[in-house]
Amino acid sequence: MTWDDATWILTSSFIIFTMQSGFGLLESGAVSHKNEVNIMVKNTMDVLFGGITYWLFGYGISFGEAPGSNPFMGVGYWAVDVPDAEMGVVYSSYIFQLSFATTATTIVSGAMAERTRLTAYILFSFLNTIVYSFPAHWIWGRNGFLNTLGAIDIAGSGVVHLCGAVTGLVAAILLKPRSGRYDDGPNELPLGNPTNAIVGMFMLWWGWLGFNCGSTFGISGGKWKLAAKSAATTINASIGGGIAAVIFSYIKNKRKYGVSDLVNGILGSLVSITASCAVVRPWEALVIGALGGVITIATVSLMDRIKIDDPVSTFAIHGSAAVWGLLAVGLFVEIDYLEDMTKGHAGLFKGGGMYLLGVQSLAVICIIVWSAALSVLMLYAIHKTIGLRMTPEEEMLGADLVEHNIGNWNDPVVFMRSISARPSFPSATRRSAVFPLPPEVSVVSLASALEREPKRDNDPREQAAITSK
Repeated sequence: MTWDDATWILTSSFIIFTMQSGFGLLESGAVSHKNEVNIMVKNTMDVLFGGITYWLFGYGISFGEAPGSNPFMGVGYWAVDVPDAEMGVVYSSYIFQLSFATTATTIVSGAMAERTRLTAYILFSFLNTIVYSFPAHWIWGRNGFLNTLGAIDIAGSGVVHLCGAVTGLVAAILLKPRSGRYDDGPNELPLGNPTNAIVGMFMLWWGWLGFNCGSTFGISGGKWKLAAKSAATTINASIGGGIAAVIFSYIKNKRKYGVSDLVNGILGSLVSITASCAVVRPWEALVIGALGGVITIATVSLMDRIKIDDPVSTFAIHGSAAVWGLLAVGLFVEIDYLEDMTKGHAGLFKGGGMYLLGVQSLAVICIIVWSAALSVLMLYAIHKTIGLRMTPEEEMLGADLVEHNIGNWNDPVVFMRSISARPSFPSATRRSAVFPLPPEVSVVSLASALEREPKRDNDPREQAAITSK
């Protein structure tokens, strides 16, 4: 690695880190107003508690090469600290991989939104590094068994996105739906703040360029050419996914353009191209992105029909699109003669036969089984010890009030529930203030009192939900 490579990696890392802001805005735009601060706080916890465990042991499990390292896990680099001779290589790599690790945990927060206790989520963030670090070694570690077989995942469709999505799916199933979510059928909920969601999408879009282009891991030799190609394919994929989402949404919503469809389609297309960004052609990226966008939107509807409550469409975006992205590698990839990123293999459509598609399928299965099994054990243990889900009363009041004392004491309508699991108040009434909860008032008694308040019927989102039935 040259100093130019290290500079490229560090710069990409700083761009990727801004994706935390994008995830936070996207998720706060998808949830109820009474939970939007809490979901931003949970994104902060991902960096704090996921970051400390990645420094302590996560990086070592993924990229350690000390004696004892094997195809299943790495050994070494515990509590990362190296002598001057290794400083540039190891520290730049560590920061880059840390940004990936915290992203994998942040993905899960969307699936757990609006009903997970903050203390339980902090413990989850602390432990989730274990789930992520092993697949990272299998595919990206020098002696990882999937890497040895020839699996290709340039920027983490599988390692980052599929791993996080499967954990999110397990969490959504264990937590069960938000109170009242499906009382009126499986219709899609309106976004709490569509503007926040779109701004968050734009920040993720920008960050994805650092995500994919930085994964060439430098600009020396032929890497700068592959980085430029990654930028072109990443943008083309998102264009394909966005256009497909607009058309699909227009037909599905009877000549209306759904904001959530647009956001989900673009993000799903970006996940789809992440595995192959440096080793496919721009026109192929359009196809991969378009199919990824459609698959994502279709999966959102499927999840609601089977009543798995995923408030930010985590599994649809990062799961189903990631599976397609990994399999697309086995179809479209041609041999890379610049930096041998394809390890001498080509996809089915490029004369490489079924081998690479088979290896990619194996990678999908390994990541899904590992992530699901570890997540069930981890989340079930948290549920049985400190409790994973908020009480119904706390959920009704909202995590902003219960966890952070943020709300308006003089405007009880802020805490009321609507039939669509959204707070029943127009945006003009939203005012935030910090206040102490009087000692004589318990959460349960406050909830009971507010439950007896007459329901407002002037919320346009609630009326829309009624009309759509």
